[in-house]
Amino acid sequence: MANEKLTVKVLDQNGKELRDLTLNETVFGIEPNQQAMFDAVVMQQASLRQGTHDTKGRSEVSGGGKKPWRQKGTGRARQGSTRAPQWRGGGTVFGPTPRSYGYRINRKVRRLALRSYLSSFAADGAIKVVDGIKLDAAKTRDFVAVMNALNVDRKVLFVFDVEEDWENVWLSMRNLQNACFTTSEGLNCLDMANAYTLVMTEAAVKKVEEALQ
Repeated sequence: MANEKLTVKVLDQNGKELRDLTLNETVFGIEPNQQAMFDAVVMQQASLRQGTHDTKGRSEVSGGGKKPWRQKGTGRARQGSTRAPQWRGGGTVFGPTPRSYGYRINRKVRRLALRSYLSSFAADGAIKVVDGIKLDAAKTRDFVAVMNALNVDRKVLFVFDVEEDWENVWLSMRNLQNACFTTSEGLNCLDMANAYTLVMTEAAVKKVEEALQ
């Protein structure tokens, strides 16, 4: 990737250009690994499954304590309980039980996936860096004005440094379908996969570069 693609403009929350910022090539300038990106997203989606499904086996359904007929002499097949699986109202064989679908992939693969997503955004020119976003109160209208100034309107992921003052920003965007919030520590592949544009504060960029380079 050419170096000029790794240079972005730092904007203020009104959309005014302040200075240039050169992104770290090892984080924002690698060749995206599609398999790592896919594996990371599938892992997160699996971890989100509740896994609370449950069925009752023959020992859990009520009734069936009495032998339906005597063992021999009826001409029918022997039966010990009306709650055996072949009976209507009987237990389920090999049915689902509560379980966790979560699993983990290799740490190096997770980090590669994050760098791959960040590099994809950088290659597409879909990263915007702001020096900061501050709101005096939690008002959705004020945050929409910031989005309009930054010229972003389709599925935007805003990334802040955890130490920044972002509470009013987060409260202001909760009702917006096209805006999502995370911190540099919580940045993940699933959120990035669902976003068209990445808006990061300058502090968040530095934290991500320190963590992933």
